[in-house]
Order: sequence, then structure tokens, then C-alpha cells
Amino acid sequence: MRKAFYIPLGLFVILVIILSIGLTRDPRTIPSPLINKPAPEFTLPLLYRQAETFSPQQMRGKVWLLNVFASWCSGCRAEHHFLMQMARIPGVNLYGLNYKDVPLDGKKWLEQFGNPYKSVAKDINGRVGIDWGVYGVPETFVIDKQGIIRYKQIGPIDQKAINETLLPLIKKLQLQ
Repeated sequence: MRKAFYIPLGLFVILVIILSIGLTRDPRTIPSPLINKPAPEFTLPLLYRQAETFSPQQMRGKVWLLNVFASWCSGCRAEHHFLMQMARIPGVNLYGLNYKDVPLDGKKWLEQFGNPYKSVAKDINGRVGIDWGVYGVPETFVIDKQGIIRYKQIGPIDQKAINETLLPLIKKLQLQ
């Protein structure tokens, strides 16, 4: 009879330990299988210049960031001030991927809040986002000169992410 009591108690303790470990982890640091792998290729039309396209291939030889955003995304609004700030830093090449959005809405959103991007590609159906492993918006990728993804930020960028992760990584990759 005592043995029957200890089995559920032991299982409960194991469950509590597993849940406790899970609660201590930062949900923005979900490991990505694309880290240290070549960035998936795509060619998409630009949001503002429909006749022109953007491709990661065009960025070879440069360290750059791809920020996935949408006009309907509240987290994108939260990080936008920080993106505007980053865009003014010399050596930061920030490009946008307007994800599953109506192009007119994306344009209006950028006109209202400011456009920090050198170019914005439009991924209307979300296929490129799927190839890049996008869980949801916003997400930001740092890609090195050889076209390898070196970092993925899930969720909004803030000042801490800029100062402690993004800018140091960008500077390090530019020296390589």
C-alpha cells in the first residue's frame, strides 16, 4: 500500500522538475536548425518597386539583417523604434520581409511609423517565411558575408538585444 503512494508522488516530483526547468528558459532563444547554415534562397518583388526583386544572393560579401514584420503585428510595433535607431548606425544593413501582409497595408504602416529598411521584399503567401523557419513575427536574422545565418531573434528587438547581442555580433562578423 505504501508503495502505491510513492509511485504517483515520484511521478509528480519528476513532472514538477521538468516544468520548473521549462519556466526558467527564455522563449526567444528557441534553437533554430538554420543557425550556421546557408540562408535559404529566394527572389521576391520589392514592396515599393514591384518591377525590382530582392534576393539574399545580392547581399554576398555583406553582413546584413533580415527583419520579418507585418502591419498587423503588435510586436512589430513594439520593436519599430529600435529598428529605426539601428538603421542610423553605420555598417548596419537592415532589410525587411513583409510577411503575409497586404502590400498596401505594409506600405501605409511604414509610411506612418517610418521605414528603417534599405529594401523591403514582400512575402504575401508566407512561403519564404516557412523556408526561413519563421514561427511568427517579428523575427530577425543576422547573416554573415558568406550568406550563413549566424543568429535568430524571435520576438521584438529591444535596446538590450541591440547592445548585448546584435551590434557585437555584427561588428565581429564584419571583421571576419
